[in-house]
Amino acid sequence: MFRYIVITASACYGYQDQGVMIAAANQDLWQGGAVCGTYFQVTCTGALNQGVPHPCTSTPTVTVMITDFCPPPGCKGNLDLSHEAFSTIADPRAGGVKISYQQYVIQYVFFKFCFYTFYWRLA
Repeated sequence: MFRYIVITASACYGYQDQGVMIAAANQDLWQGGAVCGTYFQVTCTGALNQGVPHPCTSTPTVTVMITDFCPPPGCKGNLDLSHEAFSTIADPRAGGVKISYQQYVIQYVFFKFCFYTFYWRLA
């Protein structure tokens, strides 16, 4: 059996690979694309339906990067997680779950090391 995956361009990065821990933002979060590249910590908080009463996994929080736009009416929530991100926080059979989320700021610290070589000439 073969499984075909249709790859479409993301609204933020086109066909550039941004990994698998990604998400699409709804109209409210989108802000004309200003949210592209922003990270969010997303936590599964409970079930949306009776099909899977306890859908959250033992690791219910994941960090995702916004790479796409999820336009209405197709977007049913604030964030549309990739399959890999959703599977990390919840049972995929649930289809959808209640979440809480917050913007996650990644701070980079850069260190610059300088190495000097000194030569002395002995007389």
